[in-house]
Parts: sequence; structure tokens; C-alpha cells
Amino acid sequence: MAHGHHHHVEPGAGDRRVALAIAVNMGLTVAQVIGGIVSGSLSLIADALHNFSDAISLIIAFGARRIARRPADDAMTFGYGRIEAVAALVNYTTLIVIGLYLLYEAAERFIDPQPVAGWIVVAVAGVALAVDAVTALLTYALSKESVNIRAAFVHNVADALGSVGVIVAGSLILLYGWTWVDPAVTVLISGYILWQAAVGLPGVARILMLGVPPDMDPRAVLDRIRAVSGVADAHHLHLWMLDEHRTALGAHIVVAPGAWNRADAIKAAVKQALAEDGIGHVTLELECAAHACEGMQAVGHG
Repeated sequence: MAHGHHHHVEPGAGDRRVALAIAVNMGLTVAQVIGGIVSGSLSLIADALHNFSDAISLIIAFGARRIARRPADDAMTFGYGRIEAVAALVNYTTLIVIGLYLLYEAAERFIDPQPVAGWIVVAVAGVALAVDAVTALLTYALSKESVNIRAAFVHNVADALGSVGVIVAGSLILLYGWTWVDPAVTVLISGYILWQAAVGLPGVARILMLGVPPDMDPRAVLDRIRAVSGVADAHHLHLWMLDEHRTALGAHIVVAPGAWNRADAIKAAVKQALAEDGIGHVTLELECAAHACEGMQAVGHG
């Protein structure tokens, strides 16, 4: 049940990587918008909007990453780590809006086709593909330790696929004059954006809704606690993610009859067992067997 290990990237170096990724993506966005307007390519503008959303998501992730490193204080007693989940929620929501807008624009272009300068589309999309590759290299290591950066990295991969699609569309327009391919590729890009948002949102929502980590079973955690010597029972268990990497637990522990004289040792043993399963922030309420709570749910409260 323990969480997997992550390859740590020194914060300062990580910040520099994200800042550089933002710079190259903003420059690419400007180039794509200009290329799309000059060529008349909707798919190129669609790719530019997606790329711009990636740049904005990286800016939000950059700020959230720095805020998340602040220590706990009187206002935020658990610390600021969850700001990354909030930022990821903003990024995914923005992607949904952009994806739906691109579908609308593609529908209009199907109804009223416009001429497209295919050679400009291919040239600009080729540059975009190279920039997407650079951004992916800059953010890959960071994506392993942050839901924020991971979302931006996945979006960047989507950008790369989108650029490939735009190159294909431009080539077909050049070879065969199939202008309908342009809005068709736009639909594919939009669909991929919406799919990525649909895949990423549940994990972010789980953190914000104080959900159980996806790799943990609260019933198995209860069994783990009950297996500790001196524990008669456990109930009123709450298990939730403080942020992407930290798990918290609160529970009532019933000390076995005759074992109250070693209650502190029992509590320490329970915490040690939970720590081995990756649960580091534990709050326990001890009850003697003679005065244990009655009618309590094993998991949750009620």
C-alpha cells in the first residue's frame, strides 16, 4: 500500500526548467497564431491555443510549486502542498473550455470551408513539434513528483501529437487540396484535450475531496491496525490525502483488556505499522475496552 518513490529534482533547478519551458512555449504560441492567421489554418490556431494553455498551465504550476514549498503556519496548519491540486484543477477546467471552443470553431469551418496555405502550416507545425520535444525533456523528471507538472507534461505530449496532426493536414492540403482535413484535425486535437482533462480530473478531485489514496484500501488498513498486539478493535477511521505525496489517518483504537498499562507502546506500534504502509500523519484516540464507543462505523463516522 505504500506510495512509490519519486526521483527528486532540486527545487531551484526544477524552477529554472519550468521557467525555460514557459518561455519557449510562449514564443511558439505567438509563431503559431501568426502562422495560422497568415495561412488561414484553423488547426494551426487550435494547436496554438492548446500550446498557449500549456504555457499558462506551466505558469500556474510554477507559482503553485513555489507556494507549495512554504512550511506550515498558523493559517495553514497542514502546509501549502494542496495548492498544486488547486492549480491542476484550474488547468484542467481551462482545457475543457478550450476543447469545447475548438469543437465549435471546427463545426463552423465544416459548414463554411476556408482556403488554407498548406506550406505555412507544415513549416510552423514542424517548429512546434521541435519545441514540444524540448518542453517534454524539460518537464519529464518533474512530472514524476507533481500532479501539476504532470498535467502540463501530458498536455505537452498532446501538443506534440497535435503538431503531427497539423503537419499531416497541411501535407494533404498541399497534395490534394483537401481543406476539410483542417477542421477534421481540429476535432481530433479537441477530442484529445477533452480526453486528457477527463483522465486527469478524477485524481485531482480525489485530493481536494479528502479521498482515500487510490492505492490504499481502508479496510485493509483497519486490519493492519487490528493485527497490532494489544489492539482489541479499531473504528471511526478516516484516511485521506493531504496532498499528492502525504497521507493522513485518524482513528479510535480500543486497547485490549489488561493492556492499558502499555497504551503508549501500543500507540507507537500502530504508528510504526502505518508508517511502513506510507501513512505518515497519524492521529489516534485510545479507548479502554471497558469504555469503548458503541455503534461506531468502522470507516468514517455516523
